[in-house]
Amino acid sequence: MKYFINIVLASAFLTVILFQGCDDTINQTEVDNDLIPDSNVSYVDHIFPVFNAKCSTAAGCHSAGDRAGGISLQSWSDVVADFLVVTPGEPNSSKLVWSIEGRAGVEPMPPLGFPRLTNNQIDGIKTWIAEGAKNN
Repeated sequence: MKYFINIVLASAFLTVILFQGCDDTINQTEVDNDLIPDSNVSYVDHIFPVFNAKCSTAAGCHSAGDRAGGISLQSWSDVVADFLVVTPGEPNSSKLVWSIEGRAGVEPMPPLGFPRLTNNQIDGIKTWIAEGAKNN
């Protein structure tokens, strides 16, 4: 019986430690402070955190469930699903770039009242698309 209690207590302790130490969410301030390089931009390391913090999960607009404007930015496959939204190799032909740059004729993203993407984030997204919009 004592052995069983020790195992239960050890399991409970490990569970608490694991869940307390596994907060891998990133907030908008943290993502704004992470610089995206000028080349070799990674979707996983650089682009997804921006989309996650500012566009899909945290903002609740372009998640897989909400799909504001019919667009989800919650996963790589969602981001590249529409060739007009992201045209790999051609950032200037990508509606995503037009929106985040606030070009005339498209709805600017994010909308008023939401934190804008930094110039570094916009340049990073454009570089990622220019480099082929890879799932890397």
